[in-house]
Amino acid sequence: MTALLLVAATTACGRVAAPEGELTASLLVQVTSVHEETGMTLLEGPTFAPDGGLLVVDVTAPAGEPKVLRVDTESREVTPVLTNETSVYTSAQFSPHDERLYLTDLVGGRIDSVTPEGGDPVTFFSGEVDGTPMLPDDLAFDEDGHLFVSDTTGHADPVWDPQGRVVRIDRDTAEATVLADELPAPNGISFNEDFTGLWVSQYAANRVDFLALNGDRTGVETAHTGLHFDGGTSRVDSNAVDAEGNVYQGVHGQPSIHVHGSTGEHLATVSVPAEDAEGLDTATNLAIAPGTTDGYMTVSGRDGGFVYTFEALGEGIRQSNGG
Repeated sequence: MTALLLVAATTACGRVAAPEGELTASLLVQVTSVHEETGMTLLEGPTFAPDGGLLVVDVTAPAGEPKVLRVDTESREVTPVLTNETSVYTSAQFSPHDERLYLTDLVGGRIDSVTPEGGDPVTFFSGEVDGTPMLPDDLAFDEDGHLFVSDTTGHADPVWDPQGRVVRIDRDTAEATVLADELPAPNGISFNEDFTGLWVSQYAANRVDFLALNGDRTGVETAHTGLHFDGGTSRVDSNAVDAEGNVYQGVHGQPSIHVHGSTGEHLATVSVPAEDAEGLDTATNLAIAPGTTDGYMTVSGRDGGFVYTFEALGEGIRQSNGG
């Protein structure tokens, strides 16, 4: 497969000054162009590999085109990692248990696993959960390597007909357990900084719920809405959490990330430069490099799929790899 090499049309990578609470991201690299076959491109699932490389997925990549790509954040080189004929990958995460890359296939209703280089593909999970097919969207791992998945079933239905779920999948047996149901199309899912609960973005309700878990993380003890998003025609998408417990909420419908403290206060909005915004309409996901405040957001629209970089408010941890 011929390596894809795209270099950003900018020579500077520095952060841009903005008013307090407003952060302007800088273009790192263009990763994809709009696919003729699908009429769009949509980058998602940025996650850092054990060797420090940044991997992203292209949700709308047609058969034969790269569905997982690697971005070298220093050289800005982009290379393909994995493709196949049918998968529609919407998120990616590395397991702390086996250091393999796990990918949610929204349309196929399964979770695949590959090596960091894209080899040895296997299907980790597929099939129904409690008698109902799953539409796995985003993914988070706990410290022991068990999977927590947002099942966005009903994402095209109105908020008053909630059918989505949060599902836990055992790392050893692949046994699936429903932790919460009748949710309005859950999308983003991230553990808080101490792994005691989950932040779950409800796509059809424009809110972010906090699910406090029991001691072994096999059940929900309490749950409440933690954040409301007045997005108009845009909607909450994926999310991430930094070492300070701040919640970074991606948006489908505007090229910005909204940052809130763990107690709900709005701290900052990270946006692309105004001159770039016209051709970009989503900033659905992000990752913060572990141990640093180097943030990377996936931004897409009719101009293509891009990675922008910004200064995060806290350091990156496992929960900062936006699933």
